[in-house]
Amino acid sequence: MQRTIKIGTRESELAVWQANLVKELLSKNNINAELVYVKSEGDIDLVTPLYAMGVQGVFTRTLDAALLNDRIDIAVHSMKDVPTQLPEGIRQAAVLKRASYKDILVYQGEGEEIKSKVKNADSKMCIATSSIRRKAQWLHRYPEHTIENLRGNVNTRLRKVVENIHWDGAIFAAAGLERINLRPETSIELDWMLPAPAQGAIMVVCRSNDQFSFEACRHFNDEDTALCTKIERDFLSTLMGGCSTPISALAKFTDGGIRLNGNICSADGEKIIKIEKKVKVEDSLGLGKLAGKQLLEDPAVLEIIEQIRNAKH
Repeated sequence: MQRTIKIGTRESELAVWQANLVKELLSKNNINAELVYVKSEGDIDLVTPLYAMGVQGVFTRTLDAALLNDRIDIAVHSMKDVPTQLPEGIRQAAVLKRASYKDILVYQGEGEEIKSKVKNADSKMCIATSSIRRKAQWLHRYPEHTIENLRGNVNTRLRKVVENIHWDGAIFAAAGLERINLRPETSIELDWMLPAPAQGAIMVVCRSNDQFSFEACRHFNDEDTALCTKIERDFLSTLMGGCSTPISALAKFTDGGIRLNGNICSADGEKIIKIEKKVKVEDSLGLGKLAGKQLLEDPAVLEIIEQIRNAKH
């Protein structure tokens, strides 16, 4: 009798959608699978800002435990939520083809009025987000704006945006809303905002000793996405960053090579240090570490990193 793979997932609509996508991909290769629902710490505490929770792994720790306890065989994550260092005994099994990597602003009020405000750096707006990366980049561009905390799954956050008359809008990952057909017409892409490393990608992990599950998932591993997200996550880890740090990165295939754009921003948005590097595809494996090490030679970057560390203690 063929083994049935148990897929661990959070209970949010987006997480279940992602888990069902993996289930369908397994089914196409004649592999049976079933979903197992696991509630994460990040789903339980919807008030504390993510950067105040020691956010690294806050959406993945419970699923990691379920994996290591043999309650599930694989776990499906939004890749940007996964710590760059996986727990001992767990390995990456597959990365799915990336969806949109962009951030979007879901706004209140009239579209033209919001677009006018967004173009005007001196405008006064109140924007909601729990992401320190989004907050930092937004305040760098719009220092006169106010940022308020917004927690919850995408459905909860969308509802809160509608209910809070004091907010002009909130920032979301485009992929999360588009995957479950929830992106409102009252939204605009923030083309200037660099995404979180691996934003828009889905990662599947399994136990290191579970060769059956590993091989089952390799059928749908997207090598291009896996390479680009590895570069971005290497950049993040080299700068000693995690999910709760204002570090952004995007690697893309372009003109026969791979281009990496990255930045690190002070939490208040006052300082931002950027880097752009392009290499041939065959030389790209070390690109993220190379760019990270180059930034670490800048005293301003070291100062920002020290500020981030002090803020966490």
